[in-house]
Amino acid sequence: MYNYRTSYLFFLVLALVASALEANPAEANQLLLRENWAIQSSADVHETGAAISTPGFKARDWYRATVPTTVFSALVQQHCYPDPYVGMNLRTVPGTTYPLFRNFSDFPMPPGSPFRHSWWYRTEFQLPAEYRGKTLWLGFDGVTYRANVWMNGHQIASADKLAGTWRLFEFDVTAAARPGETNSLAVEVFPPQPQDLAITLVDWAPMPPDKEMGIWRDVHITATGPVALRYPVVLTKLNLPSTDQAQLTVRAELKNATASAVGGVLKGRIENIEFSQPVQLGPNQAKVVRFEPEKFPQLKLANPRLWWPAQVGPQNLYPLDLQFEVGGQVSDASHVRFGVRQVTSEIDDKGYRLYHINGQNILIRGAGYSMDLLLRSSPERQEAQLNYVRDLNLNAVRLEGKLEDDHFLELCDQLGILVMPGWCCCDQWEKWDNWDAENEFVAAESLRDQIRRLERHPSVFTWLYGSDFPPPPKVENMYLQILKDCDWPNPSVSSASGKSTTVGQSGMKMTGPYEYVAPSFWYLDTQRGGAYGYNTETSPGPAIPPIESLRLMLPEDHLWPIDSVWEYHAGGMSDTLGVFTEALDKRYGASTSVEEYSRKAQIQAYEAHRAMMEAYGRNKYTSTGVIQWMLNNAWPSMIWHLYDWYLRPGGSYFGVKRACEPLHVQYSYDDRSIVVVNSFYKSFRGLKVTAQVFNLDMTAKFSHEATVDVGPDSSTRVFPLPEVDGLSSTYFVSLRLESAGELVSRNFYWLSTRAETLDWERSDLDENGQYQISTWTPTKTFADYTALNTLPQVDLEVSARSERGDSESSSTVTLRNPSRTLAFGIRLKVNRTTSGRVSRRVPTDNEVLPVLWQDNYFPLLPGESRQVTATYRTKDLGRSAPVVEVEGWNVKTELVQP
Repeated sequence: MYNYRTSYLFFLVLALVASALEANPAEANQLLLRENWAIQSSADVHETGAAISTPGFKARDWYRATVPTTVFSALVQQHCYPDPYVGMNLRTVPGTTYPLFRNFSDFPMPPGSPFRHSWWYRTEFQLPAEYRGKTLWLGFDGVTYRANVWMNGHQIASADKLAGTWRLFEFDVTAAARPGETNSLAVEVFPPQPQDLAITLVDWAPMPPDKEMGIWRDVHITATGPVALRYPVVLTKLNLPSTDQAQLTVRAELKNATASAVGGVLKGRIENIEFSQPVQLGPNQAKVVRFEPEKFPQLKLANPRLWWPAQVGPQNLYPLDLQFEVGGQVSDASHVRFGVRQVTSEIDDKGYRLYHINGQNILIRGAGYSMDLLLRSSPERQEAQLNYVRDLNLNAVRLEGKLEDDHFLELCDQLGILVMPGWCCCDQWEKWDNWDAENEFVAAESLRDQIRRLERHPSVFTWLYGSDFPPPPKVENMYLQILKDCDWPNPSVSSASGKSTTVGQSGMKMTGPYEYVAPSFWYLDTQRGGAYGYNTETSPGPAIPPIESLRLMLPEDHLWPIDSVWEYHAGGMSDTLGVFTEALDKRYGASTSVEEYSRKAQIQAYEAHRAMMEAYGRNKYTSTGVIQWMLNNAWPSMIWHLYDWYLRPGGSYFGVKRACEPLHVQYSYDDRSIVVVNSFYKSFRGLKVTAQVFNLDMTAKFSHEATVDVGPDSSTRVFPLPEVDGLSSTYFVSLRLESAGELVSRNFYWLSTRAETLDWERSDLDENGQYQISTWTPTKTFADYTALNTLPQVDLEVSARSERGDSESSSTVTLRNPSRTLAFGIRLKVNRTTSGRVSRRVPTDNEVLPVLWQDNYFPLLPGESRQVTATYRTKDLGRSAPVVEVEGWNVKTELVQP
């Protein structure tokens, strides 16, 4: 069995190094304009764009900025406002008087808002002298929402043409540019209006007061010859069901910048495969050029190295090099990497959409990804979050209307993380009845721009052109024609919901729940959000951050009890926190402090999220996909995440990581069966399954072993647990799975003799008896885990060692439980410390993040020992020495300095 868990970081490093070493000829002739920017409100600027864009213009009293940045983000960076992520600080900013917990996208800017006006962005930069004689292109990868652009006193674009958050813009600025001299660029950016196709954060987080106005993605100048080469892509088709031959179609777009006809040759290379064809371009013509295998038989690739998602195979990538030559000289060139793979889908006989990768079924288990509240991003943070996705054993992320940049997608290609992008809900994007001609144009061109950007990535496996609702026929037909024109190679889906269109069924469902539900819900429910079909967004509700994060996001006087500040950081969904807290209090006992509440919340979140993912795994392929809502948050939040905004994993993280391990043993909350779920495309013979049942005092009440063979990509019931007499009110089930004497999976459940029942009659249904969105099934009677509060304290035997590398370091902890009591919910942290020894009992609250723990929030049975390793970036330690902190439900806190 291939050990992905210990190998993927190593291969990611290799991939990133290889990517950095591969020269991209397009980037060699590209100047990123990131530094030396200043911004100011147009209310305080009285000069014209021509004057502002003149080199030497004195931008007195402007705010310094680094692009990409929104206006508000730049002002926060300049300390104009207090940290908007703490407490209620965001509501103290002028312009945040819109109704609390309402979608700000639907409202005009309030009177008195400093963001009602347009804002100017200005920079000066040197253009290389070697750009003389070249065609120079000014590109904008993301502007919200519209802009006037001036360069060296010349207007380049006007706000009636440069409009659309998801548009990609490129302008020929050869006539205005001054190679070898100082140049100036001025951009007047206008905020989005309620009728614009911009960005909304829905109920994930509050909107910032500028509505994300600004230059929020890169600005660059690219030098080419008379013809530019854009959007290179390789489309692959396999001879399914076999995969021993791939037909490659290479496509690129050429743009003639001159007023004369131009002839040239487009040449390509894929490893040792070469191909070329002559191309004629008319004056200022743009043309799509294709190399198809019928005309270029060398593009029929025998025995290709396939690209696979994480867990099921390697992420092989091929290089594509293209160049367009005019008169024997290279006018422009590109270098990209692509994967040979084919994604298809079908609507099965139950109406569920099932995806296939390279002819194989694949159960999608992913999570919804959010960009930062202020659209701040960095390659480092992207890498940390995608490392978390891989560590979680998830195979997909969903991007609902927040489409990440090329670096993010390239990381997904390298890591084997599938990407499910699409448009957003809940704003103008789905108010089709109110669309005007500009909306239609912007929507069409946005789709065209994004599809051409996305389709070269093997990780991108589908496109949702609707979200909560499918578009009406006119818009749907427009979208489908654009997908066809762009040679979109993957399935496209009308919406994330189960609504049908003239095209047919979506094969999806978006039924929730979004609130806390009992673990058994996912197994028992067959009409609502349970583990059947493809659920595009669902979760068991809140994921209260660990106490360290709560102390960062909440003012001290609002830490306890739960109040309106907590509610503000829960999207205003007080019912969600109320439902979760009611269950927590009745199941685990009421909390008397924020520390107790947070500790218990991690355990309930672990239990709830594990149950959801395990149910979908057991039920494949009655279940075909599930997207946990969500992976992360746009800001510090109480709901919907597997790790919090500070990149601190909590109980939900490790519950999902355990549930989604590729060869896994689990317990079923409905029929008490023990199940082995195999996500590999290979079978395993002679697996040994062991189940043990213990009372609270760890008295053994039942034990059974069985040997089982499991098929590839399968779910196999091994045996049921019988009813056991004499159980304590809270009891435990311990599971082990061994292959050839090696432990490959373990799992541990806490269960109750009090039956947990669901109040199906109180499930929210519409007038047709159909389950509605954003609802849940209440619990009628709760499990009783309050006996866990009587577990005696355990003093673990702990030792640790650390290894410090140039880029990556690790700490390995060895723990032993010498007592006769279960050590429950053990949590490990790596903290920074200064020189000297640390107290064995005083926590440091200085955790190293991000961090990848092999396991956490785990138990230790009496006499049991475990060794657990954490890996983290060396630079995050700084000059400090690591110290390992051990705590738990009933575990004495201890700090060990390796």
